[in-house]
Amino acid sequence: MTGGVSGGDPLVERMRPFGTTIFATMSALAVKTGAVNLGQGFPDTDGPTEMLDAAAAALRAGFNQYPPGPGMPVLREAVAAHQRRFWGLEYDPDGEVVVTAGATEAIAAAILALCEPGDEVVCFEPYYDSYAASIALARATRRPVTLRPGPDGRYAFDPDQLRAAFGPRTRLVLLNSPHNPTGKVFTRDELQLVADLCQEFGAYAVTDEVYEHLVFDDAGSPHVPLASLPGMRERTLRISSAGKTFSCTGWKIGWASGPASLVSAVLRVKQFLTFVNAGPLQPAVAVALNLPDAYFTGFTTGLQSQRDQLRAGLADAGFGVLQAEGTYFITTDIRPLGGTDGVEFCLGLPERSGVVAIPSQVFYDDKDAGRHLIRFAFCKRPEVIADAVTRLKP
Repeated sequence: MTGGVSGGDPLVERMRPFGTTIFATMSALAVKTGAVNLGQGFPDTDGPTEMLDAAAAALRAGFNQYPPGPGMPVLREAVAAHQRRFWGLEYDPDGEVVVTAGATEAIAAAILALCEPGDEVVCFEPYYDSYAASIALARATRRPVTLRPGPDGRYAFDPDQLRAAFGPRTRLVLLNSPHNPTGKVFTRDELQLVADLCQEFGAYAVTDEVYEHLVFDDAGSPHVPLASLPGMRERTLRISSAGKTFSCTGWKIGWASGPASLVSAVLRVKQFLTFVNAGPLQPAVAVALNLPDAYFTGFTTGLQSQRDQLRAGLADAGFGVLQAEGTYFITTDIRPLGGTDGVEFCLGLPERSGVVAIPSQVFYDDKDAGRHLIRFAFCKRPEVIADAVTRLKP
């Protein structure tokens, strides 16, 4: 007999491994203890004034109903112009760009649109937690390749492990660069290997590039979109969003760009998820994308200063500090402080030191690879970072 109510956990089996996110748990602990929250990656300042003013104007100018399904033309055109300006990538705003409810929806819609049950998705661990959940929703199988820090503190992967992850069921590669949570920026040579394997095995690529403008001047490589490599534009779905670059994570405005066939596939799924979203905010994000270069360079310079401030403080507190080439995040090794388990360490840190961090092991399939690592976010005001550093001092 099937159907009916039989008691127990009503959640479908494939989603049972995914409980309350670590971000919700640690943020609640921050509130409970009054700790400085360097866990979840959201800024504590608002985005550029020009964008905020444009949003306020749009609210009063009648942009409060459903926008077009693919997104408002003004934003799709701004996305296309932005990618041409910074990365030399050409996309037709009418058919090769779709606006989504943040990058998270774009990733979920892409995986649901492209993967059949039993297909395999190659991804790099540690990975943002929504990746595993989206793969599970599609009934696909993830094939993680582990990023490990080298003697210089920079993360890299074993090329043989990457090749071994590909096979006859490989449907797509999910690549995040600059990478959350490690702060790694994939080099051109690393990306070329990914590109070669995608073409050899006939796989698509879905690239999460929400930190595309947050690469620091001491990184080992500039940001290189995978779609810009030979043979990859026609098999790559490129995803980004406004949240990180313009400090408006609560707006949830993202986009996916790629060949019309891939974008159409995403749109056909996306229309049954959120349908559309945030009409008044879309023209405001278009304004932000068209800001002069000085905004983008200034934003990156400011984040790099905050990274350096937190990095120095963490080193003074005794953590083993790894390289952070980009993003909002810096990873530390707790073993110099006698820690062996990141979850245990982070659960005790708010009471012990008044600071919240995130245990990196929750982002791994191979828990041992990340058990001794924890992640701090430096996208906070300098005075907040200074307070956290003071609290962490032994």
